[in-house]
Amino acid sequence: MPRHYEAVYIFDSTLEDAAIQDKLTRHHAMLGAGDTLNVDLWGRRQLAYSIGPRDNGYYAVARFDVEAGVLPEFERALKLDDGVVRYLISLHEHEVGAPPMTEEEIAAGRPRSADDDDDED
Repeated sequence: MPRHYEAVYIFDSTLEDAAIQDKLTRHHAMLGAGDTLNVDLWGRRQLAYSIGPRDNGYYAVARFDVEAGVLPEFERALKLDDGVVRYLISLHEHEVGAPPMTEEEIAAGRPRSADDDDDED
């Protein structure tokens, strides 16, 4: 049974956009995810910390549904690719953040008053 995964890639920022797109296409072809593949390109950003001589990276996030048996070969290909600086593959079970509220739930909630903080006493 396929599971929903999320992969975050950091590519070498010196690569051309076309080369990064080509790498993503080749790697995702290994998954056979088809229509379930969704890729968000975040672009070039500064890294939180230097990785070797690199201070910048090209970020991409992909969500896909695949069988778990496909992932070891996929990860092996990512490890062997010199253009991939870092990657992380995880189960994507839900969106980050609070669940959306209905209009009734919003209306039922009372606004927090300024003197509602009890730990100041």
